[in-house]
Amino acid sequence: MLVLSRKPNQSIMIGHDIVVTVLEVRGDQVRLGIRAPRHVDVHREEVYAELQKANKAAAHVPGKEVLASLEAQARNAQEKLEKESEMTRSKGRIKETNTGKKMGEKKPET
Repeated sequence: MLVLSRKPNQSIMIGHDIVVTVLEVRGDQVRLGIRAPRHVDVHREEVYAELQKANKAAAHVPGKEVLASLEAQARNAQEKLEKESEMTRSKGRIKETNTGKKMGEKKPET
């Protein structure tokens, strides 16, 4: 960490376009003025930490385990539907074979 001593109305430069000026020293408080381009965010450290915490909470996405579990449930449901569909088709073929005609077909009159 770079440590500098400055008196009121003295400044330091950060890069080419950020100026930090000591405006006033009153007891154990120091008032600073910061001149920076609009695209540079300037926050007190405790405010910045809270912003980061809020951003992480807002951007939370389910973990890989949750997604894998949902995918497995979807696959199981699809497999179950396919098996039920196959069983229904098989039962229809068995009835057709046993009766010699398709279900719903009327007996021919003699």
